[in-house]
Amino acid sequence: MASNQARAYFGLSGYHFNPDDITRLLGIQPTSINAAGASSGLDKPVISSWELSTETVTDEVDVYKLTDKLLKQIEPAKEKILQVIKSHNLSPRLGVELVLSIDKDETCPDVGFGGRTTRFMADIGAFINVDYKLSERV
Repeated sequence: MASNQARAYFGLSGYHFNPDDITRLLGIQPTSINAAGASSGLDKPVISSWELSTETVTDEVDVYKLTDKLLKQIEPAKEKILQVIKSHNLSPRLGVELVLSIDKDETCPDVGFGGRTTRFMADIGAFINVDYKLSERV
């Protein structure tokens, strides 16, 4: 049977911005970007995104550890993050993606966020999103 899988990510998204500018301003290398909105016209707004993600973990899924690991990477850049959110009109997000095993013997992971993570996300005006799906049978 398939095991539980999870990853956590911090993302910035918005219209008409170049993610490379965000990388330069934050001094943090993202794990993925989408620059679709950087060259789109004002008549048809397209969203760009900048994302920093943990690796996908399997078996022993611990959302608290995943988000703490991510927070340690972005917390030192808090003031810069606040500046780019304001200057580029971006929407910040903390996301967790879970693929839950349908194996009845597999444990169900706890999903939650520590006080430090919650405080940081509140300070920068981020929303938190948890996406989950069930694994397919193998």
